[in-house]
Amino acid sequence: MMELSSTDLEKGWDSDKLPCHIAIIMDGNGRWAQRRALPRTAGHAAGAETFRRIATYCKDIGIKYLTIYAFSTENWKRPPAEVKVIMELLEKYLHEALGKMEKDRVKMKFFGDVTVLSPKLQELIAQTEELSAKFEGVQINICVNYGGRDEIVRAAENYVSDVKNGRIADEKLTEESFSRYMYSAGMPDPDLVIRPSGELRLSNFLIWQTAYSELYYTDVLWPDFSEQELDKAIVSYQNRNRRFGGI
Repeated sequence: MMELSSTDLEKGWDSDKLPCHIAIIMDGNGRWAQRRALPRTAGHAAGAETFRRIATYCKDIGIKYLTIYAFSTENWKRPPAEVKVIMELLEKYLHEALGKMEKDRVKMKFFGDVTVLSPKLQELIAQTEELSAKFEGVQINICVNYGGRDEIVRAAENYVSDVKNGRIADEKLTEESFSRYMYSAGMPDPDLVIRPSGELRLSNFLIWQTAYSELYYTDVLWPDFSEQELDKAIVSYQNRNRRFGGI
């Protein structure tokens, strides 16, 4: 058995057994703000800072894929002022990411229907994906206007369209061939899904991809989620026996 390094012992996990792909539902921003008698928008601003820290930490420890749930298809039901702040925070983050891209060398992809976003935000997203495509470091997937069921429906529609138009052969559909129509095509499924805030559900997040993901729930609200909390989730993951239906 390989001995753990002093860094591994300090963090509690084995760097040789890190999850390849971590997905996070960034939940609890509004409640974090309300508990401090602040507007919900202050919680989203704090949550954005937490995302920056956790994304950097994932990059530093060697996580290859990080997928975060930033804005769901259902989140449009929230007050317009709150939605506006969330979109402004995303725009601010993308401006910063573009400025540091050569230094950080982070690849970024977006899951979801971005065509309903503002033209300015759509342009920033396109620039970010294009400029970061050449990098081979950690890949950060940001789910915006994303829903797991919506993704499956869109994938089915695109598959049917390709068959009707002769772009692919009309043959038996398999899980592997259908996966090529998902936003996550070519990526490994999440090994570990983390949901802060005490809610015990996936909330329409990566429904197809999380069939065999390990789930980790914590009562910590997202703005308070620290690098040490991520360490705890990784330790929990490494202590599980992943059988994938076997023995």
